[in-house]
Amino acid sequence: MRAGKLDRAITIERKTETVTPSGSVVTAWTNIATVRAEIVQQSASEFLTGFGEAETGTIIFRIRYLAGITTADRITYEGTAYNIKEIAEIGRRRGLELRAVAVS
Repeated sequence: MRAGKLDRAITIERKTETVTPSGSVVTAWTNIATVRAEIVQQSASEFLTGFGEAETGTIIFRIRYLAGITTADRITYEGTAYNIKEIAEIGRRRGLELRAVAVS
């Protein structure tokens, strides 16, 4: 994996729950890491749903290996949030490919 190809900055976030002094539970996204990434593939596709047409934006990010990332996390890139759908390891802990779908 060449450093020159990692030309985008993405932020990996994890959902956390905290309890306020009044006792209510507040859910928020907390930054885990900001890393350099390469965009391997980016597409927007339309499909028919039961209530009409919908559009999804799928994107694949390639990053250096980072332990602890799960599909419960999400990625923020250029102000858009993406849910991680699939994580594939490249080589022996050399890197990760993160397939993500834009949050609607």
